[in-house]
Amino acid sequence: QVQLVESGGGLVQAGGSLRLSCAASGVTFSRYTMAWFRQAPGKEREFVAVISQRSGSRFVADSVKGRFTISKDNAKNTVMLQMDNLKPEDTAVYYCAASATIIVSKMRYQSGYKHWGQGTQVTVSS
Repeated sequence: QVQLVESGGGLVQAGGSLRLSCAASGVTFSRYTMAWFRQAPGKEREFVAVISQRSGSRFVADSVKGRFTISKDNAKNTVMLQMDNLKPEDTAVYYCAASATIIVSKMRYQSGYKHWGQGTQVTVSS
């Protein structure tokens, strides 16, 4: 049974940093594409970042480019999201997602991911 558990969320002032982690179990981690999505109150869930299981290629949303970095530690079955220069508009619940079969063209879409974590709250104060 696949299980994803996020951690690292919290309250931070604008301009600050947080590092989110997602620990995976029940998977052959190196074979999975891992992604982060977020959902702000009253808004739809949106893509944040993804790291491909095949090539290790990384993509981030334009809204976080230059501020957020996704990385993956296959030995620890963990994917991380380093978030720097946080802004109030980054406030959301952040979700980790995993897929062993997603294709490149679908990586930014939540429908392509079968496995999800429970989410971790990130709040950025102005």
